[in-house]
Amino acid sequence: MGMRIFDRPEHCTLSRVVALSAVCLVVVICTYATSSPAGDARKEQKYNIWRRRSSVFAPEDDLEVALRGAAFANRTLILTVLNEAYAEEDGLLDLFLQSLREGDGTAQLIDHVLFVAMDRQAFRRCRSLGGLRCYLLRQSGGAEGDDDLASEQLYMSDGFIRMMWRRIRFLGDVLKHGYSFIFTDMDVMWLRNPFPRLDLVDGEDLLISCDKFNGEAGDYVGNELNTGFFFVSSNGRTAALFDEWHAARRSSPGMKEQDVLNAMKRRGAFRRLGVRARVLDTARFSGFCQDSRDAARVATVHANCCRTKRAKVADLRAVLRAARRMNTTAAAGMRMRWPAHTECVRSWA
Repeated sequence: MGMRIFDRPEHCTLSRVVALSAVCLVVVICTYATSSPAGDARKEQKYNIWRRRSSVFAPEDDLEVALRGAAFANRTLILTVLNEAYAEEDGLLDLFLQSLREGDGTAQLIDHVLFVAMDRQAFRRCRSLGGLRCYLLRQSGGAEGDDDLASEQLYMSDGFIRMMWRRIRFLGDVLKHGYSFIFTDMDVMWLRNPFPRLDLVDGEDLLISCDKFNGEAGDYVGNELNTGFFFVSSNGRTAALFDEWHAARRSSPGMKEQDVLNAMKRRGAFRRLGVRARVLDTARFSGFCQDSRDAARVATVHANCCRTKRAKVADLRAVLRAARRMNTTAAAGMRMRWPAHTECVRSWA
């Protein structure tokens, strides 16, 4: 299934199991790339002891059970988040599933997608479809779901921002359980299996999409990152990044998580934490902000630069119709063009 690119040794080597108050903690010693011995010492003191690996969590931990059930043998899975508005019939959830079922080499990936519901209504719809792996995200107090986020959260509304931060906290927990993952927004259509197209190099921690690609994959500062689609490897560096990212919400009122991450990278957080990041080319990981010129190379299409759910659904339906015509167009020797994203353009009016 194109997964050999992830079959590599862990970045962190397991130290010893220490008995402390009858609780066994696994200590993972991580190696970081640094520029000086002083930097080594600081990072070692702050990040090297990473206790919360998967063996720390009890077998009955419901998140651990859900992650283990969806993951490939190498502890990698696919995650997406939905609320009631996204789960409506003939809406984004159904389009997302349609793209997986019709895409090139994507149908077999459905069993490795964990659908994370923000509210009980979304969870019930997910379960009703059958054959999907559904997980109800609990609030910090233990309550099931967050029903005040069930309705459509317009871009940059208070609810939208809260939902994005809830998502980052959850993804950080997944990393601490020892699982690597592709995170995908539900308004990302999967036209081809993206795993082989990630071209993962040993030692990379974060591969992330962007709105408009400047031609330099290593320029994560110059490219504006988009958190709608990314791969992250589970290790001490990425766990530290997500902890710092989520904590930054307190000093960033009114900012969505994507803007905060872009501000952090400009201030050198990736370099300081030793996170090795690469930006994904929009030629393969396309979006409405910058269409790929070669549709035959595209793995995913993201309805970014679009404000409302209604507009996303309309224009993504057009993308899937175009994708169906792709084989016929290619056979005729014609270059396929993406349809105009008319409704998304109008959504800003």
